[in-house]
Amino acid sequence: MTMFRVSFIVLPLLCLLTVYCESTGVHLRNMDSFIRAVEQIEASNPGLSSLALVRALRRTAGHDDLMTVHFLGGSHNFTQAEHLETHILNASSFSFFDKAIHHIVTDHGEERGVVLAPDGTTVALAPLLLGIESGLRAKEEEAPAVGLFPLTLGRTLGLSFLSLQDFPPSSRLGPNGCWDSVEHPMMFKLSQAPTLATDAVINGGMDGVILGMDLSNLPASEDLPHLSEVLKGYYGFVLDEEKGLDAMTGHISPRRREISRSLLTPLLQSQVMETLRLVWKLENTEWIALDTGIEKAVKDGVEAFEHRYWVCPQIIPRCQWGAAAPRGAPALLSLPLQYLYVHHTYEPSSPCSSFPQCSSNMRAMQRFHQEDRGWSDIGYSFVVGSDGYVYEGRGWNQVGTHTRGHNSLGYGVSVIGNYTAAPPSRHATDLLRHHLARCAVAAGALAANFTIHGHRQVVNYTSCPGDAFFSEIRHWEHFRERRELS
Repeated sequence: MTMFRVSFIVLPLLCLLTVYCESTGVHLRNMDSFIRAVEQIEASNPGLSSLALVRALRRTAGHDDLMTVHFLGGSHNFTQAEHLETHILNASSFSFFDKAIHHIVTDHGEERGVVLAPDGTTVALAPLLLGIESGLRAKEEEAPAVGLFPLTLGRTLGLSFLSLQDFPPSSRLGPNGCWDSVEHPMMFKLSQAPTLATDAVINGGMDGVILGMDLSNLPASEDLPHLSEVLKGYYGFVLDEEKGLDAMTGHISPRRREISRSLLTPLLQSQVMETLRLVWKLENTEWIALDTGIEKAVKDGVEAFEHRYWVCPQIIPRCQWGAAAPRGAPALLSLPLQYLYVHHTYEPSSPCSSFPQCSSNMRAMQRFHQEDRGWSDIGYSFVVGSDGYVYEGRGWNQVGTHTRGHNSLGYGVSVIGNYTAAPPSRHATDLLRHHLARCAVAAGALAANFTIHGHRQVVNYTSCPGDAFFSEIRHWEHFRERRELS
């Protein structure tokens, strides 16, 4: 590739980013902005392969560590990557790519190298792109993907499990955080002190595993897709308003937990151990070989990972959906609780199928509960959307206002929509029945022998959670019959 040709590739990208910055004053740190930048490169040079592009992005971010070079080769070995990276490096738009891809956590708890995905979750781009590169290389060479798990999740998980060994395994993962603005995201702050495996890094790693595997399994006769197409297909989906995820058979970001679980179990522990042995070999260290507690630390860490990211649902925190501050001091629950009370919102009457819609519904319910009902906060403990996520209301520790006379005895969980005539989507009910409930029991928030009641069973003058939904929950394992009040 000549220098003239590379300039032709990069300059339209720089113009796009410059105009974008002049009109907004910022480089937005969301997946849409990143995809638009990638699209501009692709549109300027249709002959540039996706593999060459991801190598150039790797070179720009300086991700030629020992393990990456071991599996994928040094990015400096690829002429296209070097020329493209050099032009980006010398341009004013380098900061966009640097902040978007290069992952660090500052002393003030700001996590960089992460972007806000359209589904409301936060994703680290480095492990995502390494997974994609591994898959693209496998497809191009018609060979199995090499290093897919070590590059995306294995090294990060393994080293996280071995750190902070004086603390419980669960504290060696996470945390999540919140953006300063979901409409114009510029800064992502973590909610607690970071581990090596923040939620964003885990999300990016799971997405990298999924997309890398998908790309490596493409038929030999099928051309390599554009990088922007890969990203848009996974993050830029539109769900059916009524059926939600039930109508989606493809791989999309709200299903990352269930898909990664299907791909990685039951070999996760052995894969982490194998990755750590490779780290030891590449870095010429001895501590992994000599420490007899390594296998136990990995076993405990894998169990903590499986619980946090495969059993528990992704919970969208209050700061992410735009909750107003509660009014007054909260009352605290005495855990574990004995009851789980199931509701439907009735209003909003339609299921929500996207992060913007579900977040808007949450804000509307909170305003109604605070301003019209005079409550201190949104009444529910948690709210389930049809977008694949659970939304935090009062949360695990605070008494809600959801089931009169019983608020301190159990959690009130509502599904957005009116389910008088038809039940919620299967995926939404599974989030409540199989994931949120199991997560609560494992965390000691719900008693192991907890009881499920529909709202109508314990409160006068309500048909909540709707006839159709109530008929369904009567078949759930923890449901107990009780005289319905009238």
